[in-house]
Amino acid sequence: MRLAALLDDQRLAGIDPVVTGLAIDHRKVAPGTIFGAFVGETFNGEDFIAAAVAAGAIAVVARPEARVEGAIHVADTNPRRTFAHIAARFFHRFPATCVAVTGTNGKTSTVEMTRQLWRMAGFNAASIGTLGITTSNESASTGLTTPDIVTFLSNMSGLAAEGVTHAAFEASSHGLDQYRTEGLPVKAAAFTNLSHDHLDYHGTMEAYLAAKLRLFAEVVEVDGTVVVWNDDEYSAAVVAAANARGIGLMTVGANGTDLRLVSREPTQLGQLLVIASGDATYKVTLPLIGAYQVANALVSAGLAIATGGDTAQTLANLARLQPVRGRLERAAITKAGAPVYVDYAHTPDAIEAALDALRPHATGRLILVFGAGGDRDQAKRPEMGKAAAAKAEVLIITDDNPRGEDPALIRAAIADGAPAAQIIGDRRAAIAAAIAEARADDIICIAGKGHEQGQIVGRGDDMRVIPFDDVAVAREAAA
Repeated sequence: MRLAALLDDQRLAGIDPVVTGLAIDHRKVAPGTIFGAFVGETFNGEDFIAAAVAAGAIAVVARPEARVEGAIHVADTNPRRTFAHIAARFFHRFPATCVAVTGTNGKTSTVEMTRQLWRMAGFNAASIGTLGITTSNESASTGLTTPDIVTFLSNMSGLAAEGVTHAAFEASSHGLDQYRTEGLPVKAAAFTNLSHDHLDYHGTMEAYLAAKLRLFAEVVEVDGTVVVWNDDEYSAAVVAAANARGIGLMTVGANGTDLRLVSREPTQLGQLLVIASGDATYKVTLPLIGAYQVANALVSAGLAIATGGDTAQTLANLARLQPVRGRLERAAITKAGAPVYVDYAHTPDAIEAALDALRPHATGRLILVFGAGGDRDQAKRPEMGKAAAAKAEVLIITDDNPRGEDPALIRAAIADGAPAAQIIGDRRAAIAAAIAEARADDIICIAGKGHEQGQIVGRGDDMRVIPFDDVAVAREAAA
C-alpha cells in the first residue's frame, strides 16, 4: 500500500513510497515502516525517532514539536489517534461484526460469553482480551487486556482472513486513553461496572470514568448500540453519553428496560433466572454461580441481540454457557470435602462480588487467600482488606505479583484494612494453609491471579516470571 493512500494526502504523490508495516517500537522498524513516536508513562518515543529512521522508517507520526529528519513527519497534536487511523487503513480488513466491552470487572467473561453465544447461533466468532485470542479452535495469549494498536488491528485483520465474522474485544481504560482500540467499525459497545482501580494511572475516579466513556462518546459507530448494565452507580453516565450521540441503547439488569432481571435463585450448580423482555418472560437455568456472572451473562446476551440475535434463542442459549478460565473456576475439592474456587478478583468490588457469589453455597465459612499486585494502584490495598474482612470469616494475605515492590510492604498495606488476617507471604504455602484449614461445609476462594500462569517478581531488566498456576497448586495441595 502506498503512503499517500494511507495518509489520504495527494501532495505526497511525487514521493509516494510503499508502506511495508507499522511499529511503535523502534526495534521493530524495517525498511518501509511507519513509526509511531508517542510520549508515554515510562518512555518518550520521540527519543527513538532517529534510530527508527536509521532502521528504514519512511514516515514518523509524532507531535508537531518533535524533530524528524530523513523521513516524512506526520504531525498531529494527538499522534496516537492519527497513528491508529493510519493503521486501520493499512490492515483494513476486519470481521464484519465487532463489539467492545469496557468496565472495571467482568470484561473478560463478557467478551468470552458473547463469543460463545455467537458460536451457538452459528457464527465463526472470536474474543480478544486478558485471556488472549479465543476462537472455536484455539486460544493464544497476547499478554495484555488491550494490546498495542498494531498488534490489535493486525490480530483483527488476521481473524477476518481466517473467516471470523464476529469478534468481541475488551476495551480497557488504558487502551481507550491511548487509542489502542481505534479504527475498526464497532457495531455495539457494552458497560459492565466501574469501581476503584487503576488510579495510579488515571489519578481520579472522574478521569478513570472519562477514559471509559470514550468508548461510547467516540469509538462505537453512531448507528450502533450501547448495552449498559443498569444496576451500577455509574450506569447513568454511560446512558447519558449514548443519548448525547443519539446511539441505540439497551439497558439490562434489575433496573434494565430491555432485559430486566425479575428474579435470581441459587441452585446447587448454578442459578435459576427469570428475565423479562418486552411482553415476554423467560426462565433460564444459568450454569454459573454468582450475581456478577448473571450481570456478565445478561450484558453478553444484550450484545448478541444488539448484533442481530433472536431474543428468545439467545436467552435460551445462556443455559449452555461454559465457565471462563479463572473466573470462579472450581479447581478442586479438598479431602475434607470443601470446594476450592479460583477467581481473578483483584479490586475491592471484585472481591466482594466473588465472595457474595460463593456465600449462598457455603453453610460454613468462607476462606479467602488473596494479595495485591506491585507497581499498581496502592490506594486500593487497604480497601481490598476491608472488603475481604467484611465478607469472609478466614483471611490469608499472601503475595500476588509483587513486581518491583517489597512484598512485605504490600501485604502490610492490605492488612491495614484486615488486621485479623493471617499473613503468609509464600503463595503456595498460603494456599496449602487454607486447604488444611477448611472443613467440609467451608468454601475456599483463591483470588487475584485467576487464569495467570506465572508470578511476576522484579521490574525492568531484573523482572522474572516464576511459573505459578493457582488452579494447579490448589489441586496439588488438595491431593
